[in-house]
Amino acid sequence: MNVIREDIDALNALIKIKVTPEDYKSKVSETLNKYRKTANIPGFRAGHAPISFIQKQYGKTVLFEEVSKMVTDAVNNYIVEEKLNLLGNPIPLDQNGFSGDFSNPSDFEFSYEIGFPPSIDVSLSKNSSFEFQKVDVNETLISKQAEDIRRRYGKLTSADVVSEKDLILGRFLELNEDKSIKEGGIDHTSSISLEFLDSSDVRALFVGKKIGETVELSPDDVSKGPKDKAAMLGIKEADLENVGNVFSYTINEIKCMEFAELNEELFAKLYPDESVKTEADFTARIKSDLQGMFDQDSDKKLYRTIQDSLMDQVKADFPDAFLKRWIKQVNDKPVTDEQIESEYESYRNMLKWQLIERRLFEKHEIVIDQLELINFTKQLLRSNYANYGVFDIDENELSQNAMKFLQDKSQTDAILSRFTEEKIITLCKTEGTIKEKIVSYEEFIEK
Repeated sequence: MNVIREDIDALNALIKIKVTPEDYKSKVSETLNKYRKTANIPGFRAGHAPISFIQKQYGKTVLFEEVSKMVTDAVNNYIVEEKLNLLGNPIPLDQNGFSGDFSNPSDFEFSYEIGFPPSIDVSLSKNSSFEFQKVDVNETLISKQAEDIRRRYGKLTSADVVSEKDLILGRFLELNEDKSIKEGGIDHTSSISLEFLDSSDVRALFVGKKIGETVELSPDDVSKGPKDKAAMLGIKEADLENVGNVFSYTINEIKCMEFAELNEELFAKLYPDESVKTEADFTARIKSDLQGMFDQDSDKKLYRTIQDSLMDQVKADFPDAFLKRWIKQVNDKPVTDEQIESEYESYRNMLKWQLIERRLFEKHEIVIDQLELINFTKQLLRSNYANYGVFDIDENELSQNAMKFLQDKSQTDAILSRFTEEKIITLCKTEGTIKEKIVSYEEFIEK
């Protein structure tokens, strides 16, 4: 068997495999003899049918299977022996990629396309500058967070008059154009939370109203899109087109939120570790928690900044035609050329970024240590437990859970992605130049 490589250009090549009868005859003969021992052919005892009968019935199939195995092994072995760094996998050449005749076997030749990754030239130094935004955790943010916590642990109480942040329960009645009640129209009771209305003008329609009073409105003004509107009116979303836009809303109940008091009972619920005992402790803890949360968000934003900068800096060509054919071939479901074209740029960018990350790891001698990955997974699990208020976790149980997660490929891929992201961030902070910029929360979420 002869295996050769023909380079087309720097990114594309062919692997050609020539198979002669000397390569496959003995293996085909051996397989046919195994078939003969178990074959049931009318007129002959089991295992005693003439080999000519076996050859006639199974010969072509066996030849195809054995030659295919040989060729697959030859391609894979060649890639390993030559230490080829490929994109995707070899794919059979569409046209003129095969010569030979399995009905009249002699020499066979198979041709496979292969694609190579571009050469990526990237590294980090103090000349590599990245903006690092940090949120100014000011009194406004702290007060808002404290209010949110107090609301979350507060309770709804009945009220006589509507205030700006109240929850009201009332009856929707669909009206005709002359404002009379529409016969057979919508008649449904739903709640409206004034605090979350987008329009202050609509909110003003309710403020100061009492139980039993009525407001004329459009459901669009008190809902968040078609799905919410349909649920508010008690109908299916598909039926909205048959519904008018003028309704009366009669207030049946008014509920206001009574915030939880800032006392030791609340602090004990929030912080079982007893680290917060006073309002001053509470304020300091909120600031610390917010800063920790925003620091994580700042790192994520830094990662995107790094990604955008390096993706723009690195110029790289890809074997695009090969990759598109390969994507089409390996897809589990049929995919059209149009679908591939529409999604290819994002796939190509993802591939480019993976190559940039790999090159950075090589240049700066970064390795992913298994123990380090386990500890990273354990830290992720600790954070998840903390979200549910669980802080005291058995170390052995944590280690077992981390190992279990890392045995699941989908989980491992997600964890590796986050771990790699953290490595890149740390690399840029140590090797590059980070320009810290304090910004308001509003400015931070704008970009």
